[in-house]
Amino acid sequence: MLLLLQTRGRMTAAALAEELEVSVRTIYRDLGALGAAGVPVYTEPGPHGGCQLVDGYRTRLTGLTQPEAEALFMSGVSGPMAELGLGTVLAAAQLKVLAALPPELRSRATRVRERFHLDTPGWFEVGDDVPHLQEIAAAVWDERRIVVDYERAGSVTQRHLDPLGLVLKGGTWYLVAQHRGRTRTYRVSRLRRVSVGEERFTRPDGFDLADHWQASSLAFEESLLREEVVARLSPDALAALPYALEPAAARAARASAGAPDADGWVRVVIPTESIDYAEGEVLKLGAGAEVLEPPELRRKLAATARHLAAVYGGKTHG
Repeated sequence: MLLLLQTRGRMTAAALAEELEVSVRTIYRDLGALGAAGVPVYTEPGPHGGCQLVDGYRTRLTGLTQPEAEALFMSGVSGPMAELGLGTVLAAAQLKVLAALPPELRSRATRVRERFHLDTPGWFEVGDDVPHLQEIAAAVWDERRIVVDYERAGSVTQRHLDPLGLVLKGGTWYLVAQHRGRTRTYRVSRLRRVSVGEERFTRPDGFDLADHWQASSLAFEESLLREEVVARLSPDALAALPYALEPAAARAARASAGAPDADGWVRVVIPTESIDYAEGEVLKLGAGAEVLEPPELRRKLAATARHLAAVYGGKTHG
């Protein structure tokens, strides 16, 4: 109640009761308790009355700058926090910070929430079903071992894990955990059962979740790129690489680009998962890409081109 009055100023007893989900009788009782504790709170009767604190009474956060206050309200992503079971905790923490801020900083911090919203999943994507996420988060906090049934490639295996951290990537939750002394990554939506035990584990010395995730992500991307495609690209196709290829493949292709030839085209080496997958990537670049190697991919593209010509070069059907 004290935080609400500090943040919003005058409020009626009915409004306080609704906000705090208690009765009006309880509000008046607690107002009396605040007054007895030395808090300068008073009420005014009438249609324009209400409960409020004496002007100037508040706890200030000293030394907090304007950019720092704004950053505090950009740091909490409400959706993921709610999935972790911390939605109400985040809301309460932000309310306490707002109540303690001086007026000029409070208005700026409130405006951040009005103007910026973080939506983590990609377009046309439905978030994973993660019914065990809160259990896993609790085990991560308490450093407790867990037993999980993990589904992969159609089969389910039981594993004993030391949960080191949770990562939200593109709207998908991943668990980083140790299994038999090796640090691995598990997609949380594939955990069919989770049992949190009483046994605690010791985190590896010097383990940093952000550093581990960055290194393992790069290694995973590179491990998928097992084939190479040699191609000539027009200037437009070269510029379109980040939109047509996966990030790791696009970076490697651009880094391999040679000097432009007489037509302005450049020779690049594109790493890819497979020849079949490469066909779709090259087709995204349109006529601005010519595959030089491997011959198998040239044949597949030629066959696709003949089929497209037959479809679009003949009579229309309507």
